[in-house]
Amino acid sequence: MNRYTGKTVIVTGAGTGIGAASARRLAAEGANVILTGRRAEPIARVAESCGGVAVAGDAASRAHMESLVRLARDRFGGLHAVVCNAGGFGYGTLTEISDEDWGASVEANLNTALVTARAAMPALIETRGNVLMMASIAALAAAPESCGYVTMKHGLIGLTRSIARDFGVKGVRCNAICPGWVRTEMADMEMRELVERRALGGIEEAYALVTRDVPLGRPATGEDIAAAVAFLCSEEAAMITGAVLTVDGGATAVDVPTLSFSDPA
Repeated sequence: MNRYTGKTVIVTGAGTGIGAASARRLAAEGANVILTGRRAEPIARVAESCGGVAVAGDAASRAHMESLVRLARDRFGGLHAVVCNAGGFGYGTLTEISDEDWGASVEANLNTALVTARAAMPALIETRGNVLMMASIAALAAAPESCGYVTMKHGLIGLTRSIARDFGVKGVRCNAICPGWVRTEMADMEMRELVERRALGGIEEAYALVTRDVPLGRPATGEDIAAAVAFLCSEEAAMITGAVLTVDGGATAVDVPTLSFSDPA
């Protein structure tokens, strides 16, 4: 498919995982992709693999994001979508999380999304483009010991709906994706922690454990999420805005209180 021929997309947090997969998928469909992230080397590698443009920087910086919007206009003639994928931090319970970690979670999850969308909005109004927020199923229910992360991802849903409400009249759409477990470097780190906690045989066993009660029985790949990104940011989704799409293998469809009635595997 060439749904993005002649269109330009900015992807934040594009150096690894979902961001990298999204950048590659959009480029494969013809997009001019501008990749950004705080670490220069990973985004440069991804950009080289897909023919994108890598510009290192902080997505929570107004000056940096405004410079990327200018780049999109000057080099490619406009901006058609932004994928707000930067995120992380905020682990621990209410009584465990420090002020510094809470602030880092606000910055990484909410501020990056707000600053990116705000910087891009004038250009997106011109093209009747769209904003895509990368939330999480942690935006729909609480994961354990993740007070900051859960709170910020819930906040992203509010930001998504607010943008959709306020800018739909100007032709700009905004949607959110809520992935479940996705095989990424960050998730691999969490699996290693689970291996230690449960004395498991390795991260494959850990992934099997966390997806044991997921109907599709496996974690997503970055490419699985990128396919949803490519759809929601395309003209095929022209009537979809303010929506929250779960891409979780059915995890949030499971009625947890009835798990004990399931037949043993």
